[in-house]
Amino acid sequence: MKTGGSLKYILILIILSYFFFIFGNGILSLTNPDEVFYTQTAKEMTQRNSWVVPYLFGEPQFEKPILTYFLMRLGFLAMGISNFSARFMPALFGMMGVIAVYLLGLAAYRDKKKAFFCALILMSCGFYIGMSRMVFTDMIFSVLVLFSFTSFFWGYARKEKKTAGLLLFFIFAALATLTKGPLGFFIPLLAVVLFLALRKELKFIFCKEFLWGVIIFLAMVLPWYLYIINKFGYSFVREFFYNDHIKRIFQAEHKGNDTWYFYPMTAIGSTFPWTIFTFSSLFYLVKRIREKRARPEYLFLACWIAAVFLIFQAAHSKLVSYILPIIPALALIGGDFIYTSITDKRKFIRPLLLVNWAVFACFVPFLIFAANKYSNYVTHKGPVYGLAGGFSALLLIMLFSILKKKFFAAAYLFMIPVPLVLYFALFSHGYFEDYVSSKNTCAYLLKNYSINNRILCSRSYARGVRFYSDKDVAVININGRKFWSPHPIPDFNTDEPAREFIENQRTTYCVLKKGSVEDVKRITGSDFQVEVLKKIGDEFIVRVRNKEN
Repeated sequence: MKTGGSLKYILILIILSYFFFIFGNGILSLTNPDEVFYTQTAKEMTQRNSWVVPYLFGEPQFEKPILTYFLMRLGFLAMGISNFSARFMPALFGMMGVIAVYLLGLAAYRDKKKAFFCALILMSCGFYIGMSRMVFTDMIFSVLVLFSFTSFFWGYARKEKKTAGLLLFFIFAALATLTKGPLGFFIPLLAVVLFLALRKELKFIFCKEFLWGVIIFLAMVLPWYLYIINKFGYSFVREFFYNDHIKRIFQAEHKGNDTWYFYPMTAIGSTFPWTIFTFSSLFYLVKRIREKRARPEYLFLACWIAAVFLIFQAAHSKLVSYILPIIPALALIGGDFIYTSITDKRKFIRPLLLVNWAVFACFVPFLIFAANKYSNYVTHKGPVYGLAGGFSALLLIMLFSILKKKFFAAAYLFMIPVPLVLYFALFSHGYFEDYVSSKNTCAYLLKNYSINNRILCSRSYARGVRFYSDKDVAVININGRKFWSPHPIPDFNTDEPAREFIENQRTTYCVLKKGSVEDVKRITGSDFQVEVLKKIGDEFIVRVRNKEN
């Protein structure tokens, strides 16, 4: 196996990953409610010069461990606080995840071209691209879990690398645990134990290297957790361990997601534009595992998928982002399935490509229909029709490649549409930015009014208003849910405390949803003057003044 060839593929993946994950990340403002949540936490840590304790709204917050915020602070030091620097670390880890899939594919399949193809499959998955370009903990966490899996299999497949493989397995599991919690350890461990048990090779981990790995893991993880528990005690234990872990097992944050089919459908759908091939590849995986001389990589990938499902499926609180650790495994299976099917000239590959092409072909009429139906959002249809025309040309090239049996060419072309739509959206951000971000709302408020007290916000805008205004905020959400993780800010879901809050402020500026504007008018009655100063996107900027003042 020539190193030079691998370096060539890695260099190509790095260059492509830059355009898939990093280029243009500063264009769109940070979005509500999650991107501003994580960025505001890192921003407040920077303002307080804290490297160990996360802060939000001026108080310690314990929803996630420290590593993501620590990395974001490094980005802020190097590039300042900006849209680009906030998104840099998830994007960088997205790139590293692609490289890890290439290396794992190389160790598993011992074929550089196949490993490269698997990495391209991961790189072009729409969900993976999206998570690489957004400020969440999930991409960093998932890639560290991927590193842990890669390290183990490298040590398993090459016995002379066993020591390094096992030690790295625990190092990356420790970093994952410092990113999102104990699941960073339990997911890789469950998959590995299940794999070795089915292979009847559990003795592989009964060794001094495994013991040293556990010691290194504890040495990396315990200091931060023990420090925070010692400093904050019950408040940390309750919020982090109970509210954000144990409670999620028994209570659904989003009840509509709490179904048995949510994760299976999400996992397969998240690999778009390879969804059809992902579904087909699962049958291929079962077939490979059942072969008499089945190669271990297929069972390993199956155990990886099973471990993620076993851990997350049991919890009632289900989110799309939780399934991200499974996507690299599906890319490795799907990439192997597509590459092998094309190389071996299997008859079913052409119909599958044609079905996939038909799915893409539906996008053009849908795009034109949407542009006309939602014309109030799309004031200039020229760019939309331009995208439809470019997409149509790409579809013709795809169809020509399939009909001429240039199947690899067609597969590579399927990697283009998601980035094409992404860049169209980014460079058309002016049409929708005000509907996803509070940046322009806060800029208008700060430019035109003197604000000396708390801004009253609808719940989904509170974090964004805090981030972009640097002002204290309160939340009004009459008869609505409170934050899943309590925030140290006034949060009113009944009339009386909301009215009392407004009465205690001479003038209250608000950033509200339409329904909350009506609530404020009803609560204040004839004693107050309620003015809608401006509407930006879906955000109503409102001023409330007591008529007696």
